Amino acid sequence: MDFKKIYIGKMIKEKVTENGIKISRICNFFNFTVDEIEKMYETKSLDCEILLKWSKLLEYDFFRLYSQHLILYSPPSKGKVKTITTKSSLPKFRKNIYTKEMIDFILERIDTGEMTRNQVIERYRIPKSTLFKWIEKYKTKKNY
Repeated sequence: MDFKKIYIGKMIKEKVTENGIKISRICNFFNFTVDEIEKMYETKSLDCEILLKWSKLLEYDFFRLYSQHLILYSPPSKGKVKTITTKSSLPKFRKNIYTKEMIDFILERIDTGEMTRNQVIERYRIPKSTLFKWIEKYKTKKNY
């Protein structure tokens, strides 16, 4: 899975194929024509409401793909940034959500020698203890 370039339409089409959902059901769910659904499969991005509907229909969190992109490719912060503690009406989420795909992606980088452990820790801002837990938990015959 390449989290750097997200072509959401293509990923939706793959999930539809995996789930074996008929186009007639999709058209009824969205109240769209077959042509409109086919156009969605070809788009790089979709409106959030449409993506939410796809997530519900296919029982898959497509927004998580974008969250993983942010975790992996957002620029690192320059030192400690002072934050003003104000109450927000928006919900607070955990800083990082590590999926199995993301863990595999990172461990593969280490395994292939593309990155060292320290480079992974620095670039992706993963705590050292977390990385070592992953290595211990998911180690195979590979030498991390």
